[in-house]
Amino acid sequence: MKSLKRAFVLLVFLVVLSCGNDKGKVEPQIIEIDTTEKAVVYESSEVEVTFTNDTIAALFKQYISLKTAFVNTNAERASVEASNLKTIFESLGRDEAVLVATQKIVESDNVEVQRTAFVAITQEMETLLKGSLDSGTIYKQYCPMAFGNTGAYWLSESKYINNPYFGDKMLKCGRIDSEIK
Repeated sequence: MKSLKRAFVLLVFLVVLSCGNDKGKVEPQIIEIDTTEKAVVYESSEVEVTFTNDTIAALFKQYISLKTAFVNTNAERASVEASNLKTIFESLGRDEAVLVATQKIVESDNVEVQRTAFVAITQEMETLLKGSLDSGTIYKQYCPMAFGNTGAYWLSESKYINNPYFGDKMLKCGRIDSEIK
């Protein structure tokens, strides 16, 4: 019986000793990262609304193109889209404040500065769109975390949240606040 206990203790000792020897021999795992992979580019949805006025329809389509540039965090594209939007606002004789906001986007290469100006454009668009729809729904969406948790709105052609204030960082952050019909 004593020899069985000694054999068992010796076996446990050898197992523990042999397990401890592998600690220094662990090779680090090497993971290769493919840096050629391109970021996902988000496209706007097909606009399924009709308007009472062709200019308002073109304005909304251009607004959606600008919003999509922000979803993609593409300052250069946002500048181009804002320039086109400004031209339509000017043809409608819109308020100076919205023209200044669009011009700020055109002139800036900083997407955060551009996104701040987008707030004023969204407010103007909401005013223009109310009463201008023939059919369909436009979704007023809200992100409570935008601009240091002060929150911000945007308009969307779709129920799905694609946040223009955070892009890929927090793409789905937001909710539908109301509908324009």
